[in-house]
Amino acid sequence: MKQPIARPNYADTPTYYHKYLDLSQNETDLILALEKNWQEIETLLKSIPAEKENYRYAPEKWTVKQLIGHIADCERMFAYRIWRFSRFDATELQPFDENHYAAHDRTDARTLAEMIEEFGYLRKSSIALLSYLTDEMLDFKGSVRGNSVTPRGIAWFMLGHGIHHINVLKERYL
Repeated sequence: MKQPIARPNYADTPTYYHKYLDLSQNETDLILALEKNWQEIETLLKSIPAEKENYRYAPEKWTVKQLIGHIADCERMFAYRIWRFSRFDATELQPFDENHYAAHDRTDARTLAEMIEEFGYLRKSSIALLSYLTDEMLDFKGSVRGNSVTPRGIAWFMLGHGIHHINVLKERYL
């Protein structure tokens, strides 16, 4: 049986990751934490009434569906970065503009149920990717726009990012 994926060393992550890493500070096993987080996300999202799917709490803020689309976009992007760096690919990666992506995500043409299903597939895919990585693969240092980061750090950041946005959903949208 594979050992749990330990938390990253904060020195191996960009400073802006730290507040997201702190959101999962009581977790010690990344895979279990991602599975538990998905169950919480799925339960919450399935409880959102249809009339709230396109709600935004302020004029320039994302709708509920755009927020979920953002979390899914990031899950996909983070998994891609984990995959690249875990293959010892030192090519510097560029950031992405989440507002540009949200403006072109077509969430208005999708149901929340479809988005929940897609996010479930993404999370399962992320877990499958992470489940076989060795410590050597998890600790390879890559770079995103000049910021050194490891797949381990990205993976734990991915968890914290999801937690952060679900907290925002609870506090400002529902």
